[in-house]
Amino acid sequence: MMSRYVTAWSRIKALIVKELLAMLHDKRARFSLIMPPLIQLVILAHAATLEVKNIHIAIYNQDSGSSSRELIERIAGSPSFTAIYYARSESEMSHLIDMETVLAAIQIQPDFSKKAAAGSASVQVILDGRKSNSAQIASGYIGQIISQFSSDVLRIHGTAAAQPVIATYRAWFNPDLEYIYYNVPCMIGVLSMILSLTVTSQSVAREREMGTFDQLLVSPLQPWQILVGKAVPAVIIGIAVTSVNLVLALILFGIPFRGSVFLLYFSMVVFITAVIGIGLTISSVARTQQQASLGTFMFMMPTMMLCGFSTPAENIVGWLQPLSRIIPTTHFLIIVKGLFLKNMPLVDVWTHIWPMALIAVGTLGIASWTFGRRLE
Repeated sequence: MMSRYVTAWSRIKALIVKELLAMLHDKRARFSLIMPPLIQLVILAHAATLEVKNIHIAIYNQDSGSSSRELIERIAGSPSFTAIYYARSESEMSHLIDMETVLAAIQIQPDFSKKAAAGSASVQVILDGRKSNSAQIASGYIGQIISQFSSDVLRIHGTAAAQPVIATYRAWFNPDLEYIYYNVPCMIGVLSMILSLTVTSQSVAREREMGTFDQLLVSPLQPWQILVGKAVPAVIIGIAVTSVNLVLALILFGIPFRGSVFLLYFSMVVFITAVIGIGLTISSVARTQQQASLGTFMFMMPTMMLCGFSTPAENIVGWLQPLSRIIPTTHFLIIVKGLFLKNMPLVDVWTHIWPMALIAVGTLGIASWTFGRRLE
């Protein structure tokens, strides 16, 4: 009986050793087993966080007194605010919020110092409601600074008011800071990316496994023609499914849409094309569907963390900021939120369309080159 177990274990042990050697002997398998987890660990460790920091705010100070200068110095000295934009007019302050340059803006009235000494001053805090969760946390940081400043004013001037300086809050584009107004438009962009990437990343690898890839080798089609033939159906499917999600967002969730439908669909086509280029590149490099799935996962996880959906883009460390700007999802999420929650003008939309167009040209070019090498 004991010898039977020893024999069975010896066979299992031999099989384990054989499988390990088979995996480690293959260069591609070694790379796919070791490099993706290391790369994702390095990127996600710096990108994945629910903490709101590196906040950019604007200050429009209309007062020349000492109290306003003291309040501004306290805000500028807070470690939570890493960039302070000093607006010279109300329109400039509004523009900084519209362009998502700042998360919040503080407007100080002309008679702030005089009213603070009298115990009846107020500061208006304007929040970007398109980032509802981050805006609420930022308002808490600002509220703590103003509350401490108010306590110091009370101690110095001894006013009768319990709170000589108070903050009044307004949230633009999403007055009630409804989280669903932020989440649903972003989900439309993310689901569109996942669908387009999944459909295209498996196409060539699936044909290799099914044996139909050899037919492409003897067909009169040029590499770019095959590429277009595989890209166009994915674009059609992506637009159709995303359109259904848009209707659900409007009807089922009641998300307001204030922008241009034409601009939304035009930017959607550019975005899906850029993602399809990435998917075709993965598919042309991968030899099997399993490798294609691993490549898709390797691209998708950092993208979810760097595009500003699950983690505020401002929280990403400095050396990862350029990487987030070459991800098409980053630009498309800004467009979707801008067109849903406000009437985002063509000029602002175009500032995010042309980077996606460049990414699309680059990814499709790489996919075409890689695909041509495979056909050769």
